Amino acid sequence: MEDQQLTIAMPKGRIFEEALGLLRKAGYRLPPEFEESRKLIIEVPEENMRFILAKPMDVATYVEYGVADIGIAGKDVLLEEERDVYELLDLQISECYLAVAGIPNTDLQQIAPKIATKYPKVASSYFREQGEQVEMIKLNGSIELAPLIGLADRIVDIVSTGRTLKENGLIEYEKIVDITSRLIVNPASYRMKDDVIEPMVARLSKVVQHGKQEEARS
Repeated sequence: MEDQQLTIAMPKGRIFEEALGLLRKAGYRLPPEFEESRKLIIEVPEENMRFILAKPMDVATYVEYGVADIGIAGKDVLLEEERDVYELLDLQISECYLAVAGIPNTDLQQIAPKIATKYPKVASSYFREQGEQVEMIKLNGSIELAPLIGLADRIVDIVSTGRTLKENGLIEYEKIVDITSRLIVNPASYRMKDDVIEPMVARLSKVVQHGKQEEARS
């Protein structure tokens, strides 16, 4: 029986580059010019794969609706989007975390302080758990601007090195959750293409485990 083609949704940017490295270490033959391509759909016939390059927030949507069988998405996206997908493997790449940040020495004593974020669901849930009533302001980028121009009292955003916060005169107040990238799958694809998806999970698992052992030794 001929192998079934796998369609993989990948986010552009840092996750894409790190995920390609994992796939290559797992033995997948991906063309060297892959990273330079400006195409949004890339066929890799030698591996019977097709890649869809998307915005990070859209990857889980493509997988949920079945236009991609599997995808690689940050845990931040999965928490915020709450899509109907299965999470197969923590790839342990693109490590960062979600945090609450703002201008130093400011308090949230006022009623319903404003919180600017790209993650209103996650942020709302967090502040609810803290017993705080807040007003959400949804932004799509440059979240650090919000407290600087008086749009919001705090922000909830991804922190990687903390450099962006520092350069904009902001400090981190609370850490919400650690984030890494995950391998996700469409439930129907998982049933119908398990003979190609399971081996991929096994190969990637091996690479991730090896990476952890290397890290522990260094």
